[in-house]
Amino acid sequence: MKADVDVLLKALASPMRRQILGWLRDPEKHFPQQEHAFLLGVCAGQIERKCQLAQSTVSGHLTTLQSAGLLTCQKLGQIHFFKRREDTIAELARTMEMRL
Repeated sequence: MKADVDVLLKALASPMRRQILGWLRDPEKHFPQQEHAFLLGVCAGQIERKCQLAQSTVSGHLTTLQSAGLLTCQKLGQIHFFKRREDTIAELARTMEMRL
């Protein structure tokens, strides 16, 4: 699937969204309090606590990143887990390298 560069760049325009992606690059380091294994990703509650923003604000950031294809979301019961889409991130990096 070809990523829409404009959508990706819009999603990355927010410093907080870039920070979330950075934290998710090394979840064991940035979310040591998570009780679940990181196989599914990091639970939304852990990301919300780390951001120290309102739940609705963090949810909006996560939705934007997911809609752009930068994150996946898996639900286990009532818990939503988020994980980076390394394929999309790598594709964006290659595209930007070719354009600049």
